[in-house]
Amino acid sequence: MNAGNKKTLIIGATEKPDRYANRAAHSLLRHGYDIELLGLRQGQIQGHTIRTGHPDLDNIDTVTMYVGPRNQPGYYDYIKRLKPRRVIFNPGAENPGFERELRSAGIEPIEACTLVMLSIGTY
Repeated sequence: MNAGNKKTLIIGATEKPDRYANRAAHSLLRHGYDIELLGLRQGQIQGHTIRTGHPDLDNIDTVTMYVGPRNQPGYYDYIKRLKPRRVIFNPGAENPGFERELRSAGIEPIEACTLVMLSIGTY
């Protein structure tokens, strides 16, 4: 499968293999997607650095959220500044208020599971 140049930013990335954000990173790489990782702690997943803060990133097509709504406000302006095509709110990350803000900024919010989307070919 050719994922083209669709780069995905995982917010909530972690080295812990039992976490869905970690599984998503592995699955995205398996499916040929380029990834950027953002987490609370620095680390690595398959040679990709988990960064902290709000690093300057280019060409982000998709942001996939693995942090709950309570921990999302610090990312609102950052995500809008990245201008991704879409933001996927994984189960537990749904945030109707932020989803409305994204829609107003021309960014598509999607309530879905990145892992399921990849497994059924709708990513």
